[in-house]
Amino acid sequence: MDNETIFEVVERDGLLVHQGVIRVPYTWAAGEVASKFYMGLRDKKIYGIRCPHCDIVFVPPKKVCHRCFDNLTEWVEVSDEGTLETFTIVYYSEPELHPMKAPFAYGIIKLDGADTGITHLIGEANLNRLREGMRLKAVFRDEPQGNYLDIKCFKPIERANHG
Repeated sequence: MDNETIFEVVERDGLLVHQGVIRVPYTWAAGEVASKFYMGLRDKKIYGIRCPHCDIVFVPPKKVCHRCFDNLTEWVEVSDEGTLETFTIVYYSEPELHPMKAPFAYGIIKLDGADTGITHLIGEANLNRLREGMRLKAVFRDEPQGNYLDIKCFKPIERANHG
């Protein structure tokens, strides 16, 4: 892998603007907690971790409970469905940063069986119809690799109209 640096100085409105991109190859170990979570996503399952003292299920999982500071080791599988707690719609594009084309939405989804919310993309949705409290379901990538974006997005759950 080449280590490439791109750097350019341009003048705009009487100011010198330094623009640069530094590409640095690296290796990153996810750690034992994140690795188990990502391996679950690779298998199209979502795991949380329960605090034995506080009885809180954290998704995504963490190593230590933020309330009692106990080490967390009790893994639990949670649902791939949950409730939209809050959201924001992104209207601008940053192709090098954003995982999808604008406009799109991010939300915090509290999955059934979890006590905390997971922040993720909301897709396959009419953005004008997003509402707090609506039900969403995880959409997994066809070929998961063991990372956070193995969940492609969360989409609204269609409710049958029996009226």
